Amino acid sequence: MTQEAKKEITNIASYMQEVGTRARAASRQLAATSTGLKDAALLAIAEDLDVNRDILMRENRKDLEAGRAKGLDDALLDRLELTADRIDTMIEGLQQIASLPDPIGEIFDMNYMPSGIQVGRMRVPLGVVGIIYESRPNVTADAAALCLKSGNATVLRGGSEAFWSNQAIAASIRVGLEKTGLPGDAVQVVETTDRTAVGAMITMPESIDVIIPRGGKGLIERISVDARVPVIKHLHGVCHVYIDDQADHDKAFAIAVNAKTQRYGTCNTMETLLVAENVAAEILPELAAAYADKGVELRGCEKIAALIDCNPATEEDWDEEYLAPILSVRIVADLAGAMEHIARHGSGHTESIVTENFTRARRFLTEVDSSSVMVNASTRFADGFEYGLGAEIGISTDKFHARGPVGLEGLTSVKFIVLGDGHIRT
Repeated sequence: MTQEAKKEITNIASYMQEVGTRARAASRQLAATSTGLKDAALLAIAEDLDVNRDILMRENRKDLEAGRAKGLDDALLDRLELTADRIDTMIEGLQQIASLPDPIGEIFDMNYMPSGIQVGRMRVPLGVVGIIYESRPNVTADAAALCLKSGNATVLRGGSEAFWSNQAIAASIRVGLEKTGLPGDAVQVVETTDRTAVGAMITMPESIDVIIPRGGKGLIERISVDARVPVIKHLHGVCHVYIDDQADHDKAFAIAVNAKTQRYGTCNTMETLLVAENVAAEILPELAAAYADKGVELRGCEKIAALIDCNPATEEDWDEEYLAPILSVRIVADLAGAMEHIARHGSGHTESIVTENFTRARRFLTEVDSSSVMVNASTRFADGFEYGLGAEIGISTDKFHARGPVGLEGLTSVKFIVLGDGHIRT
């Protein structure tokens, strides 16, 4: 899409109504589309992305250059960048989703009732999914693929900072859809950066069945308050790793370093490290040296400051999602102290315990109330791709309708089905 074409959209409300109407029509066709045809479309999209790598990289450079000119920080630029490896991951995600079982049409829980009828349930698409997201252009491909496989039409509104990248990916998606005879309107990427489009999307219940926001806390809070469409969301990811006093030292070191430094700008990155008092003096100096080597700023409680060089942590630090090379560190008395801290300051996203004590591990799994709870693993695994979902449309910290990484099943609903043979109710 050219800059000139962008300027042609003068009536945002009318444009968004048209997008919604086309999406609703496409959703009815998708609901009846065979698994084979959906999979063929996914593979065709993957093939077109592969063929047009140079175009993707060129358009992404436009966004990166504009982002640097606007002063975007390194974490946001990292989320925005499309590297060769990330394009590979997008393609692999499409291929993996194509290989997954199709949930649509699954019939389960069929039982005979005393009346003689059979009652069960069938899995069906949600209909039209609206997704509002920032920075990461790979979300465009991931979201389109998951919605397509689950029989949903989708309206995607990416951030203005990724406009050119998103439009390049959208072009490949449309090619793949049309090549296999599916409606191009099954996936629509909003072709304006005007923020009025977001307000329109979240107040179109006649066209959109659910909104999934992915972005900063401010964006998600605004959508949650103003939406007239149901929202699947998480506000932020304040993720914790707790090193128990019965942890294996090598495992604890590797997990604590990886959870923070493998990538900074993601919602499953550890933001607070909790360490049992009995092992703090043993492991913290080694961890502090590793973090210093990677340029991570440490903000610690008073007990931490007595063991390592760090900046003092404020009360606000325990609630902060840094998305940057900054880590809060706190010494706690024991497992109960760690769980109390998580209950008070966690965002319900992902928490991990490092321990060799089976009883404590089970207690942590049972009592910590987050969408992903782990034992002896980095929080960075809290991801739809790593969970075998192919990709994720987002991570929900809600308890209704979906929780954790939202893959294919999270994008479906169920309806009751009844089979009879002339049965009537008396």
